[in-house]
Amino acid sequence: MPIHLGVNIDHVVTLRQARYREMLDSPNAEPSVLQAALEAEAAGAHSITVHLRADRRHIQDADVRLLRKEIATKLNLEMGNTPEILAIALDVRPDFVCMVPEHRQEVTTEGGLDVAGQKEVLRDTVSKLQANGTNVSMFIDPDLDQVRASAEIGARMIELHTGTFANHLGAERAKEVARLKAAAELGHSLGLQINAGHGLTTKNIADLFVVPHLAELNIGHHIVSRAVFIGLRTAVKEMLDAITPYRG
Repeated sequence: MPIHLGVNIDHVVTLRQARYREMLDSPNAEPSVLQAALEAEAAGAHSITVHLRADRRHIQDADVRLLRKEIATKLNLEMGNTPEILAIALDVRPDFVCMVPEHRQEVTTEGGLDVAGQKEVLRDTVSKLQANGTNVSMFIDPDLDQVRASAEIGARMIELHTGTFANHLGAERAKEVARLKAAAELGHSLGLQINAGHGLTTKNIADLFVVPHLAELNIGHHIVSRAVFIGLRTAVKEMLDAITPYRG
């Protein structure tokens, strides 16, 4: 099956919030989160990803509800494990939830979730979401203990953090590729769907193609950055073309 592309549009909303954070009801509030999602869909994206953070620095509750109502593709909600955000997820019922670590000091999500150290609290969240019709993924570093822990708590998917892969070259990248391969092999053997994301670009994506069993890549910053110069629809198509050669 061809690999799928999930497009993260958080940073489209980062631009909106830079001017309209306190005036979201303004007729001038732009760019539109819905228009961004529709452009990505028109280009062929298989899902739309947004991260509803506790501090609401970009995506807002209303954005999530609007996307759930209006998009034709699947909605992937990234979230930290907090009662407030869980309640919203249970109400909105996105197709997927990806559980991520969340720290107020970070600019964007850095590093994977410590599933092994939080198994019981995460197990409860996973159970509630999946009983409600939402498949759950764990955003984890390519660590075998974290893969096993994700399977043990009942998650159906993992998303392998590729930030370390993306930020290194040569021997260090090769070392990280080996870790990603091992994590993907183990996850697949445990019945998990294997996704990946963070720091992926059209320039580095081919080096990831030796990692087996990848079902979906979630990519945002690079696509939005390219969109500044070539438009969002073209940027999504460019990434789709870049991942087409993957054979799993």
